Amino acid sequence: MDFALTEEQKMVQEMVRRFAENEIAPVADELDRSERFPADTLRKMAELGLMSMLVPAEAGGTGMGAVAYALALMEIGRACMSHAVTTSVTNMVCEGIYRFGTPRQHARYIPRIASGEYPAGAFALTEPGAGSDAGSLRATAERDGDHYVLNGTKVFITSGTHAGVVMVAAKTDRDAGKAGISVFLVERGTPGMKVSRKEEKLGQRASDTVELVFEDCRVPADSLLGNEGDGFKIMLSSLDGGRIGIASNSCGLGRAALEAATTYAKDRRQFGRPIAALQAIQCKLADMDTQLEAARLLTLRAAHKKERGRPYTQEASMAKVYATEMCQRLAREAIQIHGGYGYVREYPVERYLRDAMAVTLYEGTSEIQRLVISRNLLA
Repeated sequence: MDFALTEEQKMVQEMVRRFAENEIAPVADELDRSERFPADTLRKMAELGLMSMLVPAEAGGTGMGAVAYALALMEIGRACMSHAVTTSVTNMVCEGIYRFGTPRQHARYIPRIASGEYPAGAFALTEPGAGSDAGSLRATAERDGDHYVLNGTKVFITSGTHAGVVMVAAKTDRDAGKAGISVFLVERGTPGMKVSRKEEKLGQRASDTVELVFEDCRVPADSLLGNEGDGFKIMLSSLDGGRIGIASNSCGLGRAALEAATTYAKDRRQFGRPIAALQAIQCKLADMDTQLEAARLLTLRAAHKKERGRPYTQEASMAKVYATEMCQRLAREAIQIHGGYGYVREYPVERYLRDAMAVTLYEGTSEIQRLVISRNLLA
């Protein structure tokens, strides 16, 4: 088994690490406090090719591959989870358009996402009454001549205010259950689509999370992504890839928590010596490092299988559930090692814990990931 990265993957990793350390990390705390969407740095990231990493160059993307994508998100998540989740969702939308879209849709949307003309993409599946049970969504899309008319409400939509294009799941056949779901590409500014509420969140506060309402929202018939009835398949396929993204983000956040805890343990003195000399602290750091490496390898395994075109649904769920729960554990331990200082804003670990609390929820909860894993195991 060869765990070595290619030279190209190393170059991507190093490029993103430098950018994240120089451009993202210095503004992460201010963005968290102000809840300001980081449009400027996201545009620079697009210029580096980081918003279309999973789309081949001939289709307008940068074609860096799933492994390089995971490595890049680890570096971004280490610096700022708000940037990381925005990047992850935007790449998921861009890849979804490439995989299921028409040549016209490719030409219209991929270059705009890749260049940063669109600050982000958004993925609108969840509804007030349809979370883990995505098949029970109630939004509708009715054909009216050469248009569809969308009605319904979507909640917890990442980048919903700023996205240039939104992938929206709606029922084109109300009586067909999951088989009646279709997906539409709705552009920002389309009449009938509006942001009705911006969520006030515990963490990842610079990532825009909103409620979207569709009221007689008319979109051209060629806004349909794939065919009528393909929506559930498209959304599940997109979520498989999205789980690799969230696992990668979580590995980055876990790395930041471990580095902060290690630095503090070396500097903080109690009982006449650095607390890093205490065996209890050493054991905590050892466990943190071990769990982080396990999550990283699970994540890269899923990314590698995806890049090779092999089935990876189970591996993506394994990576997602382990990496997200790992980063929550590491954030808590980092605060414990900091003691009282970990609870105040003077140190970044309190932000790490707040940011970590969302990762077990979106792109499928931990409970859903365990169902996916067990069903594959028992099949």
